[in-house]
Amino acid sequence: MPLYEGLGSGGEKTAVVIDLGEAFTKCGFAGETGPRCIIPSEIKKPDVAKPVKVVQYNINTEELYSYLKEFIHMLYFRHLLVNPRDRRVVIIESVLCPSHFRDTLTRVLFKHFEVPSVLFAPSHLMSLLTLGINSAMVLDCGYAESLVLPIYEGIPILSCWGSLPLGGKAIHKELEYQLLEQCTVDTGLAKGQSLPSVMGSVPEDIVEDIKVRTCFVSDLQRGLKIQAAKFNIDGSAERPSPPPDVDYPLDGEKILHVVGPIRDSVVEILFEQDNEETSVATLILDSLIQCPIDTRKQLAENLVVIGGTAMLPGFLHRLMAEIRYLVEKPKYKEALATKTFRIHTPPAKPNCVAWLGGAIFGALQDILGSRSVSREYYSQTGRIPDWCCLNNPPLEMMFDVGKAPPPLMKRAFSTEK
Repeated sequence: MPLYEGLGSGGEKTAVVIDLGEAFTKCGFAGETGPRCIIPSEIKKPDVAKPVKVVQYNINTEELYSYLKEFIHMLYFRHLLVNPRDRRVVIIESVLCPSHFRDTLTRVLFKHFEVPSVLFAPSHLMSLLTLGINSAMVLDCGYAESLVLPIYEGIPILSCWGSLPLGGKAIHKELEYQLLEQCTVDTGLAKGQSLPSVMGSVPEDIVEDIKVRTCFVSDLQRGLKIQAAKFNIDGSAERPSPPPDVDYPLDGEKILHVVGPIRDSVVEILFEQDNEETSVATLILDSLIQCPIDTRKQLAENLVVIGGTAMLPGFLHRLMAEIRYLVEKPKYKEALATKTFRIHTPPAKPNCVAWLGGAIFGALQDILGSRSVSREYYSQTGRIPDWCCLNNPPLEMMFDVGKAPPPLMKRAFSTEK
């Protein structure tokens, strides 16, 4: 538990902060400098060989309910070791999180675990709390996608968001394909066997480990040469000299030879412009063009990059070089007057920035109390207020005439019982 818990907080226990990501979940307590645990967002089922992903948007509600129930039980009773009824919950969510997922998650927390209150906090907004700034262009390079959202004076400009399916998942898919295509394995019986003959597919945890340990992002000039050689039609472009090969032990008997060209080429899919001329760098510039003209300079000078994919060596340097390279092209040169771009360095690793923002927000007990949705409110209305749902009935229609509506949440310092 956090040190001196209860002192100066009206006797209320600190909130639990959960950042439920598609690949990894960060979990801990408000007011602390880092999460207590970072675990894969998956559960093991006895009748299924592969672990089951918890964050799934295309399965039926009851199945999702059972997965979330089992996963959150593991968080509380194996990792955090606290009673869920004692503590408020702050959930860090993506602005693209579907309503049915957040409704199911709310139902699990209120109906099954009986938490006192829940607050859904947008990850892009929370990341700004770690820096103490009001306006920024926030890029979240996660597992499934890269999502950019401008925030001006603390208000997300929702009409200017941009998203591409470029993230850890896309890199893993490309890396697995290249490994099966080009790499060999030494076993106890023979050397230089092709990887498909030893194992049909590479488990995702091994693919991710190879990515983290061996792959990196090249600088701009080298990256452009790699792309030119990859899409080389007439055979004139030459690939720059590759980095050294790496031997990766698969287990006690098998050693995988990861060839050098794979190590720097797989990450290029984030920066290769597709048929629509979009990449992670163009996401930021396209979003900036959509923003009101008087906000652009401030947003361009306050870039914040979060998410696990942004932790790859050389990623931020390459992103900055790509932006400066693209902004000189006619498409952006005419539309954007600003040429100054700066990236902030948050006080945490990119994958934990949003969680840390939630931990800071969760420590502001009075604000948390007035903004959270309480169990009483949920039990009477049966739903959680949703900013992206336009058919929300007004509060007075949800209750009997003459009956006082339930409070969204009692304030932390309130003397009400």
